[in-house]
Amino acid sequence: MAKKVSKTTKTTKSKVVKKSAPKAKPSTRAAKVAPKPAVKAAPAKKGYTKSELDHFRVIILEKRKQIIEELELIHETLSDSTGGDSSEESSPYSLHMEQGTDTMEKEKNYLLAARQRKFLQYLDDAIKRIDRGVYGFCQDCGKLIDKARLEAVPHAQLCISCKLKRGQ
Repeated sequence: MAKKVSKTTKTTKSKVVKKSAPKAKPSTRAAKVAPKPAVKAAPAKKGYTKSELDHFRVIILEKRKQIIEELELIHETLSDSTGGDSSEESSPYSLHMEQGTDTMEKEKNYLLAARQRKFLQYLDDAIKRIDRGVYGFCQDCGKLIDKARLEAVPHAQLCISCKLKRGQ
């Protein structure tokens, strides 16, 4: 009698048939779904075209030129020995204040120059990455960095998500 109930259940209710049929289909669907992301990931590994890399190179060289001009201005300011006309002030206190201000301004210029040299090094490294053919790839995850990000920050080495993960 148990056999009749199970046969009747199979014929009257299609639940058993539905349960066995979907078990076979998800495995074939999963197999079909898995290659699609792999296919999408493959073009991302390709990198940017030569014309796009040339576009980034132009952006980097323009920024590099601006930084060099700013560094020259900073060096001219630092090498300028005239710190102002302090001979008009008769008080020794005023003289010390002027010297302190001049020293503080020189220190700011030295820090600015150091920062600009560091930025210049980042730009030079980006040019080297273009020459090696690894420009535009995230150093953490290996994915291609968005073109808009590279146009805004041409020396970027991380994609947005990896940069946010680092918390910098």
